[in-house]
Amino acid sequence: MSDWFTIDQIDDDTFIISEYRHWEETHCYLLNGSEHSLLIDTGLGICNIHDEVIKLTDKPITAVATHIHWDHIGGHEYFPDFYAHQDELNWLNGEFPLTLQQIKKMVVDRCDLPKGYDVDEYKFFQGNPTRVLKDNEYIDIGNRSIQVHHTAGHSPGHMCFWENERGYLFTGDLVYKDTLFAYYPSTDPEAYLRSLERIATLPVKRVFPAHHSLDIHPEILMRMRNAFQQLHHDGKLHHGSGTFDYGDWAVWL
Repeated sequence: MSDWFTIDQIDDDTFIISEYRHWEETHCYLLNGSEHSLLIDTGLGICNIHDEVIKLTDKPITAVATHIHWDHIGGHEYFPDFYAHQDELNWLNGEFPLTLQQIKKMVVDRCDLPKGYDVDEYKFFQGNPTRVLKDNEYIDIGNRSIQVHHTAGHSPGHMCFWENERGYLFTGDLVYKDTLFAYYPSTDPEAYLRSLERIATLPVKRVFPAHHSLDIHPEILMRMRNAFQQLHHDGKLHHGSGTFDYGDWAVWL
């Protein structure tokens, strides 16, 4: 299973941990501070991400999920110190809107599974965070300060993480190249627009998405905002209106 994760380095103390053998191509991000390390998302849970993380830091590790979807909290069981947004605590306590069987099907869908992997042993992580996050709060890991931006839309408690000093924006599922999902009952297309309008004002130097291509640049934030604004203007920014393709990205409403 050692080849399940792909590690890329952003700078001296920031790393990308990717899972390219699943169609979702998830990315988790390890930010090392002088006192702590922050792991943004813990991936699919098919292989043990903790084994990779401890090769990249000797600091105490806190996990934080951009949102409580199965492909972002798969490795949370290895990190007892974890943070979550107040609006998704119920999903960590038995109220996630999909069944375990539905989640298991997505775990193995279009995936080059490791030899011997048994999806019947998969568990959807449940637990109580060590800190409940709110909008605009800061996470201090020692000489690095990460700001929480509550960016609802893809999910009620979705968060982007903004590191002003470096101009890094970790966008989770709010922004990536490919089809954005805003059609689930738990999504909110109008909130999605408000979130895009908010992050498009940040002086972003680098965008780090939770899925697919890492060749993504800050200008996409404005393009997505403008497209959502146009959909709103045209009366199409609602569930059931279809899929809209913009070339290097699309949105499914």
